[in-house]
Amino acid sequence: MTDLFDAGTDLTVSGGPVRLYRAGDTGPPLLLLHGAMLDTAQGVWRRVAQALAADYRVHVIDLPRHGSSRPWHGVLDDAFYRRFLDDLLDALDLPRTAIIGLSMGGGIATGYALDHPERVSSLIAVGPGGIEARRPAQFLTWLFLRTPGAMRLTSRYLARRPELVRRSMTTSLTAGADTPDFEDIVRLAVEEARAKDAHGEPGLDDWQTQAYGPFAMRLNLLPDLPRLAVPTLWVRGDQDTLVGGAELSAAAAAAPGSRLVTVAGAGHIVTYDQPEEFIRLAREFLAATLDPRP
Repeated sequence: MTDLFDAGTDLTVSGGPVRLYRAGDTGPPLLLLHGAMLDTAQGVWRRVAQALAADYRVHVIDLPRHGSSRPWHGVLDDAFYRRFLDDLLDALDLPRTAIIGLSMGGGIATGYALDHPERVSSLIAVGPGGIEARRPAQFLTWLFLRTPGAMRLTSRYLARRPELVRRSMTTSLTAGADTPDFEDIVRLAVEEARAKDAHGEPGLDDWQTQAYGPFAMRLNLLPDLPRLAVPTLWVRGDQDTLVGGAELSAAAAAAPGSRLVTVAGAGHIVTYDQPEEFIRLAREFLAATLDPRP
């Protein structure tokens, strides 16, 4: 869609392949992290990255086992990603950067900011995962995730039923099939489903599945947020069915100096549903929290 995604750079980070896209020659550095399952850099950041590149040096990656960042081996859980982000910033020669993370990417970024506030200048967490003690249907979900072969079969099922992917995107996006770039969004999601199947990957990311315990979440960042020492903006779509308003309100109350913005007319993937409003919010927050010097 944009020059940003026409060509990427392939890196080796933490022993595995990572596709990097860059845009912008001036301003502070900014790293964008997408979400889990069928998300990719070119998907959720398709309208956001190029717009922010007017004022920032934007770095966008496909997270491991997404897009062109394949193949990866081993368990890619929360502990892995905290190490991975440190290695990634070293590879990008970024001693310090602002981070915008969506869904899983928001949870990963928040965990990293807790560990390394000296390397995160500013944080925008959009519908982040990992901020709750318990999920709906906790035990049944945990049981399903632990069923042998279930995650692999999920990948195969989605790869062979593109109409299901299309239907899922239609119902999850607030404007449905009238969403801008809808056909491209669906195409990228279908391609990602097929890539997961071709590489024998699970349908859900390890970061998600390993976070579940039978009666409570094993990964819950909320108790740690009082020590979050990074300017933080929490963003949630008012129609988000995956991340609750109560949880993000609690996060904003717990993290010193942070605030929550609820975007009207948006579901979980705010950057699909309300890209222009999100760009406006991001620009406003980053301008207020970052040193304008490169």
